[in-house]
Amino acid sequence: MATDFYEALGVARTASADEIQRAYRKLARQLHPDVNSEPGAEERFKEISEAYQVLSDPEQRKKYDRFGADFRRVPDDFDERAYAGAGGRGGGRVRHAQAGPGFGGGFEGVDIEDLLGGFFRSRGSGGPIAGADQEAELDLTIEDAYRGGRRHLSIAGTGARGYDVEIPAGVLDGQRIRLAGQGGRASGNAAPGDLHLVVRIKPHPRYRLSGRDITVELPVSPWEAALGATVPVPTPGGEVKVRVVPGSSTGRRLRLRGEGLPNPRGKPGDLYAEVRVMVPKKLGKREHELFEELAAVSDFDPRRT
Repeated sequence: MATDFYEALGVARTASADEIQRAYRKLARQLHPDVNSEPGAEERFKEISEAYQVLSDPEQRKKYDRFGADFRRVPDDFDERAYAGAGGRGGGRVRHAQAGPGFGGGFEGVDIEDLLGGFFRSRGSGGPIAGADQEAELDLTIEDAYRGGRRHLSIAGTGARGYDVEIPAGVLDGQRIRLAGQGGRASGNAAPGDLHLVVRIKPHPRYRLSGRDITVELPVSPWEAALGATVPVPTPGGEVKVRVVPGSSTGRRLRLRGEGLPNPRGKPGDLYAEVRVMVPKKLGKREHELFEELAAVSDFDPRRT
């Protein structure tokens, strides 16, 4: 039998269903045992019949295109992740993962080509085969990274699987969390692979993260900026109070020591509240009078400071 069904029918891999059908009919008329008694014709007829049976079925064709000659060995409810483990260490790679409530992440998809490559290469080699290490990206918010905690994660795919993961407080973008033995499955008595979660901290509408330091904008009124005030500042750990010193202009940074991301191994990050002076869009009558009075008596010119 031919190892490639497309070659058997003499069509390109991009051939349409009609092209496949026409090619089969043409060859069938030439090779059918009732009309062709030449040696080998019957074998060729069986070959093209098998090729047509597979390629004329959209699901079978899709499977054949994906897995090649081994497509019949892959069950319909194929567990992508399970087969990743048979390819040997380093071969498996899972792209994304999804966290449970409290985490904003999304695990999506599996790089099955990488995973299966190892599987089919290893098939028939005999003996136990270690499971492949796998990798997934774990999306977290800054609040998630700040608090940490235990969460339930799942990996998407036909064989979805859940994991209970301890997220360390203060985890940084790019940091890897290793789940020993949770990667690809092994054959025989060999050890399973590990699953590595690569943390990706998502952009935040309020906070900017630089290492463990967090910056947040702090809107203040003109009189708070001029006279000074104690105002609330949101942080991932909850609201705190900060003293705005008199004469603060937009851009002034107020440092809240230790209010950034925690550090399991040392000094935590700091939080910087960046002053932004806001002016009322509309003034009441009295407010208008006071601002006019201020304009009349003040010699302050911000363009000459």
